[in-house]
Amino acid sequence: MSELIECPPGHMFKVRFSNVVTSLFLDANEQIWETVQAKEESEFSNAVKHHVFFMDSAQQKHTEIPVSILDLEDLEELHLEKNLIEVIPKEICHFQNIKVLYLNNNNITDICEELGELQNLQSLDLSSNPLNHKSLDVISKIHRLQELRLYDINLEEFPVQLCKHLHHLQLLGLSNNKLKSLPPEVTNLIHLKEIYLQNNAFQSFPIQICALTALQVVDLEKNKLTSLPADIGSLCNLVKLFMSFNKLSFIPKTLCQCKKLAVLDLSGNRLHKLPHDISELKALNELGLSNNELKMLPPTICQLRRLNVLYLKNTGLSTLPATFAELESLTILDLSQNCFTDFPHEICGLIQLQVLSMDDNLMSTNLKELYIENNNLEFLPSTLNLLHNLEVLDCHNNNLKQLPDTICQLHGKVLVIVLYGTQCYVIIISNCSYFLLRFAKIASSK
Repeated sequence: MSELIECPPGHMFKVRFSNVVTSLFLDANEQIWETVQAKEESEFSNAVKHHVFFMDSAQQKHTEIPVSILDLEDLEELHLEKNLIEVIPKEICHFQNIKVLYLNNNNITDICEELGELQNLQSLDLSSNPLNHKSLDVISKIHRLQELRLYDINLEEFPVQLCKHLHHLQLLGLSNNKLKSLPPEVTNLIHLKEIYLQNNAFQSFPIQICALTALQVVDLEKNKLTSLPADIGSLCNLVKLFMSFNKLSFIPKTLCQCKKLAVLDLSGNRLHKLPHDISELKALNELGLSNNELKMLPPTICQLRRLNVLYLKNTGLSTLPATFAELESLTILDLSQNCFTDFPHEICGLIQLQVLSMDDNLMSTNLKELYIENNNLEFLPSTLNLLHNLEVLDCHNNNLKQLPDTICQLHGKVLVIVLYGTQCYVIIISNCSYFLLRFAKIASSK
């Protein structure tokens, strides 16, 4: 027998019957009928009500949490983000099985005491609400909470009560607030693995973080930090460190004790040099150094054999270390907006390189021969047209998908050697129209 499932349009929910999960979606124009063996409509409604464990009712213009949702007592995950909800009702306490609750991007001002009764709640997001900060203490009663996101709530002080009672917290999101410091009690969060403090008002690194040795991700981008503490080396489990757009002038060599560090972003600072011990970061695969004042790289950086991505845009570089080709895993390299006057031939030994940015440099327009064969380049820089005296461009044995259109603007007679599949072609450019016709003919004959 078919019975109508009554649910507001636009909702997505999941029902579990005998360990079989069924996902249902009701759009704005249709209602979905589900065949269920039930004697009465009320019997079916109760059956559904006691089996719905997931509900997505985001972006539905709700001004309050619908009663039909509050009746779903077995709910485990509820998404109500991006609505117009102003109040968390007392009936929220009905969700005794709920583990994930997203209420971000609403108009909520106060957190009711009943929210603290959700003892199975593991993940809570109240970001982007005009919250009364005093009501945040209610959250301290949710002792099993593992993830707490409070982004963009104009928070100036992190509540001490949360530090004292949320012993299971693993993720703390406080980005886009007005924090200048963290309370000493934050060291109680011994299980914390991720902390996000981007775009706050920190002028000094919150030293308490260095005591949280379980941390794997630290994000302090877009603050006003001038230095990193030597104690940062105690973060032995650190995997990702985001410190871009601060005012750092040096990096302590103790950072190189973080042996598990895989992603390090130091872009947009005031760095003049890197520690020679950077070679100790053997696990590093992504390094961002753009928009600093380095002017040169330590040769030891070439020992980072696992490095895949290296951003060096606008760093004042004019040369590369002689052993640069030892970065054998490098696939993406950004050297744009630097001071190179000649093409750095050290790049030609990077056998895995796929993306190279060299735009806006000072490369001499007198360059006559350029050899970048036997790499994995997929594209060539569009600025090749600036090499007005180029006579030979050898780019065979690459993975070029096409040549840049700007190559047609090269003056004089240019010999271009390219490889398509297993066929090597020599293209002679004597004027734009000849090259375009010739190249189109070659490309279409593959």
